Amino acid sequence: MSKALLTLPSDLRHSTAAACLAQLQSQIRSSADAEVEIQAGDLADFDSSALAVLLGCRREAESLSKSLKFKQFPPKLRELALLYGVSELLIESA
Repeated sequence: MSKALLTLPSDLRHSTAAACLAQLQSQIRSSADAEVEIQAGDLADFDSSALAVLLGCRREAESLSKSLKFKQFPPKLRELALLYGVSELLIESA
């Protein structure tokens, strides 16, 4: 089974979150693949908006009955997800 591979930018803060989410959602929608993988390894500068983007991608994939996996979570993003109580929604496959 093939999968769509998407990548988060190196900088994902409040000022760029809406545009990033729109782009990722568009890529999820336009992909013919039933599985989507989002790589977070390049993410270096971010705030809690990064979590909102990831959760938005998760909702988009679920609405299309696509599986979504997140890979290469930076340690600080893991900590933030734990702090906000969303780690079980995002980190299960990271």
